[in-house]
Amino acid sequence: MKKHKRVIWIVLDGVGAGELPDAATYGDQGSDTLGNLSRSFLKQLGRPLSLPNLQNWGLGNITPMEGLPPLKNGEGIGAFGRAAELSRGKDTTSGHWEMAGLVLEKPFATYPNGFSDEVVNRWIQENHLPGVLGNCTASGTEIIDRFGAEHIRTGKPILYTSADSVWQVAAHEETFGLDRLYQVCKSARLICNDLQVGRVIARPFVGNPEKGQPFKRTYHRKDYAQKPFEPTYLDLLNKNGIATFGIGKISNIYAGQGVASNQDTEGNTDGLKVLLNSLKDSKRDGLIFCNLIDFDMLYGHRRDVKGFGLALEEFDQKLPELFQALQPDDLVLITADHGNDPTYRGTDHTREYVPILAYSPIYSANAQGALNLGTLESFADLGATVCDALLGSSLSGSPRKLAGQSFLKRLSKPQAGKNQG
Repeated sequence: MKKHKRVIWIVLDGVGAGELPDAATYGDQGSDTLGNLSRSFLKQLGRPLSLPNLQNWGLGNITPMEGLPPLKNGEGIGAFGRAAELSRGKDTTSGHWEMAGLVLEKPFATYPNGFSDEVVNRWIQENHLPGVLGNCTASGTEIIDRFGAEHIRTGKPILYTSADSVWQVAAHEETFGLDRLYQVCKSARLICNDLQVGRVIARPFVGNPEKGQPFKRTYHRKDYAQKPFEPTYLDLLNKNGIATFGIGKISNIYAGQGVASNQDTEGNTDGLKVLLNSLKDSKRDGLIFCNLIDFDMLYGHRRDVKGFGLALEEFDQKLPELFQALQPDDLVLITADHGNDPTYRGTDHTREYVPILAYSPIYSANAQGALNLGTLESFADLGATVCDALLGSSLSGSPRKLAGQSFLKRLSKPQAGKNQG
């Protein structure tokens, strides 16, 4: 198989594709981010989702979607499928790590009743804090509304967690200070290594309701993840001289490991702009790895069907420009890291399959309609495919047996069989 010069790997954060067989174990039976979104969007807005480009790629074949009929045999481009998660959990870190070849057999620890007084007091003393507010499970927007004014008055940061393995700190950018917020979160990261917490998240916000300015979270969020417990496919690319460029929170998720350079972004619109500029850079080879966070952060957790649907439509509208910027031997992979069904109860992630869409101009000439990849065993099949595309026969130097099986060779074969999801 000919080696590709570039792979464009896009993660639609939280865009799941139907409940996994073990979803009930996680309390997520009946979740289906794409399917339920499409039906609720139609009810709320009186029109179906408009995703013509994703539809032509086979998105409607992956899970039943209102307004996106499945492709028939011979229709569409590229390839479509879905992948199951082998890791225990349904969070950003476990999803991204598995994509890069690491399967978590033991989930990160969660703290539904908050963190112990001993741990919190250690954090307070190490950072000379006047105390903390919260220390409970909460929605990020709700807890800021609840404690924001007191935080400004006392200088106490707001500490909270969720159903995910996270230590989250909300603080006002102006009164507490952004640099100080980052510093206390770095301190918490050291504590959380012992607690087996997946991520420490700095959640800055602005505003002052007393002055008529509602509280609002900003895009200056930073994630401080545990370091991957083993080298990943990203490290393997680096070891073999392949550049890895992250867009959005990619570097944060892997604690910088295996990501040679990264550009932070302020949401989907900015992320797509950076992505398209990167594609137009003729000197940009290797892996371009982009996370689009708004589906999850702004709309999934807030159960905002309209916002989620409009964000998907925005992404779909950018696809023609993305295709136009592709070089002949580029490979595009689109997927997700977990579900976040905006129609589901609660505010947490949902345990789901993730969609897989793949396309390369060098394969499309021989295609006879979109290829059905079916259901892949692991998210790690994506990382294996990325390495296969960029390294090919030179794939070597893996320090351990990484999970995943490449599906690159399947992409080069003409479609045989019906396009049924």
